[in-house]
Amino acid sequence: MVRQYTDKELLDRVKELSSFKSIPKTLWILGVRSKADIPNAFDDKFYIYQGEKFIRMITGTTNPGVSILKNHYKFNSEGAAILAADEWYHDVWVFGKHRGKIDALLQRGAKMKVYRDGDKDGKSEELGEPKWGFYGINFHLNDHNINTTVEKTAINGWSAGCQVPNQPVKYKEIMRLFKDYPHKVSYCLINEF
Repeated sequence: MVRQYTDKELLDRVKELSSFKSIPKTLWILGVRSKADIPNAFDDKFYIYQGEKFIRMITGTTNPGVSILKNHYKFNSEGAAILAADEWYHDVWVFGKHRGKIDALLQRGAKMKVYRDGDKDGKSEELGEPKWGFYGINFHLNDHNINTTVEKTAINGWSAGCQVPNQPVKYKEIMRLFKDYPHKVSYCLINEF
């Protein structure tokens, strides 16, 4: 799991990134990708902020599951989408329904930078040259039942590049913040440091 940070440590780190413009005054999300990067495990964290004020934290994954990494050709012949870390994605998400089934944040605002991991070794890696585009990199729960309370431990097919929390009770609380939210949501993904 990702280590504990102070708000100052996290905010200082995101301000150091070359893609940093300013801390959004609105709600935004910070993802931290675990150094351990245990295949198929929810070992990452997401922090919800309003400006520089911390609101909530939830665990999840910033990596595809092993079933996607080993069978990526079902989604893309070049490889599984690995969202580039240490990058800001400004005004990238809007509230909607992931696959028409569950409240989520959808990539409708801006392009995102992905690597394509096509070596099928089951480990998530930033391979090759990254490309910017609209890839459907959404922020959604690892279940289509918003009322579940089960915290799943294996990613499996729940992420093909999406940023996926695995704590349904906390997720439901977070989605209440974004429902009817009038602003696009920025996302910053960093590697654990």
